[in-house]
Amino acid sequence: MLNIYRSILLPIIFSGLKADPEWAHHQVLNILNFMDTYSNSQSISIPQTIIEKFLCFEDTRLEQNLWGLNFKNPVGLAAGYDKDGLAINAWPRLGFGFAELGTVTFHKQPGNPQPRLFRLPKDSAVLNRMGFNNQGAAALAERLQNQRKTNSLIPPSLFPYGVNIGKSKITDLEAAPTDYLDSFRLLKSLGDYFVVNVSSPNTPGLRSLQNAESLSKILSVLQQENQSNKPILVKIAPDLEDEAIASILEIIKEYKISGIIATNTTINREGLKTKIISRTGKKVTEELGGISGAPLTKRSTEIIKFIWQKTEGKLPIIGVGGIFTVEDAWDKITAGASLIQVYTGWVYQGPGMVKHILQGLLKKLDEQGLNSISEAVGLAHHNSV
Repeated sequence: MLNIYRSILLPIIFSGLKADPEWAHHQVLNILNFMDTYSNSQSISIPQTIIEKFLCFEDTRLEQNLWGLNFKNPVGLAAGYDKDGLAINAWPRLGFGFAELGTVTFHKQPGNPQPRLFRLPKDSAVLNRMGFNNQGAAALAERLQNQRKTNSLIPPSLFPYGVNIGKSKITDLEAAPTDYLDSFRLLKSLGDYFVVNVSSPNTPGLRSLQNAESLSKILSVLQQENQSNKPILVKIAPDLEDEAIASILEIIKEYKISGIIATNTTINREGLKTKIISRTGKKVTEELGGISGAPLTKRSTEIIKFIWQKTEGKLPIIGVGGIFTVEDAWDKITAGASLIQVYTGWVYQGPGMVKHILQGLLKKLDEQGLNSISEAVGLAHHNSV
């Protein structure tokens, strides 16, 4: 299936149709939303069953329990794909072990001017400057509540959902803690874990919230509100120096934060094969936005290794950034990631990618004589001793 997608469908989607990437993205979400809405219809349920048969893969050796949540497998959908939870029940049917909704902000916002999403096929990458376009935290809360009322939301015991929250663009940086808090209050009973996104490069000044003083204020108000002890994680940028990451880890420890996501997109343009963005005619170095995909693979894994070493493997890590192959996934897990997330790789590799990676991870476990995926977490550090 991977070969068919890459050799036939991908060239048609990327080159033949020349469709705007954002338009194509919305079409996929609309189709998944439609299938979810009418899943009880026989005309939809039969194709869904066939899809699940081809794309899903289960094995108890891939299961983990983190923060009291059961993960059937370690491969999740990264934030940014389904910001408003439009296809919420589609993701487990596509083979994922969990999904992260958002980024959502307290205030509904349109995001940055279009065009704002660009494919970089020569680099197996995407450049985006979406700017947290979303319907707002209240809209997501209403959608999740309606799903629960109709018992159509898959329970967290079978499929955990994370909610990624960011700062509204209209909110001053000084008021960021309240903005994050307002979103958390609306969603705290509806998400299975929460992510504080202070690392997107596409909201002015947002990355400054990664500094010790600003991040402390945000995490402080969230934990005061977090009486149900929902897992809260922090998502960091790949462009931070080790010293800055170490500082964040100290704050995470101080406020008893549950984990960290490494990493968001990068503003680094070094080594890109793409020189000109054909859609705009501008040099890639002149285009604002974050790069995701293969250019991020090495750096995100390096940061995962650094975090594991600094925390002695005691802080759960979700690894994301440039995962395309079984080797990419294995490298991040053995570097210290308990879970991994995909987005750009999934777009380039196709829907069969998740099953392919899961089957490949089992082979890796067999080769290493391991009984479960949790035994592989941080393995690279043990092997290097």
